[in-house]
Amino acid sequence: MKKAGLVLLGITGAVLLLANAGHMIGMAISLVLMYFAVRGFLRANSGGKKVLWGALVLVALLSAAANIPALLGVAALCLLYFVMKSWKTEKKENVTKKQDPFTSFEKQWEELKRK
Repeated sequence: MKKAGLVLLGITGAVLLLANAGHMIGMAISLVLMYFAVRGFLRANSGGKKVLWGALVLVALLSAAANIPALLGVAALCLLYFVMKSWKTEKKENVTKKQDPFTSFEKQWEELKRK
């Protein structure tokens, strides 16, 4: 039953990721553009260049705001990661090795002989 739930979560995450892939690409492009625009704004010496770089920052910020559904795609990517992680850890079986009580006794006996 747990496997069926993981499969359903995985399929849902994959569909959400594919549906928001375009928004994620647009968000990445606008964030890179905003990074370089802020760098250019901070390095500009004249007022005219600062106005142009500031306008470019504003355009990149509005573009990033338009791609807010990309956050849903990032959440779907995290969901897929956790599904895969729990799928892999579920396959391992907890096998407890039966310990021989006399191995500990023999070690302690040797220590007592040395004293």
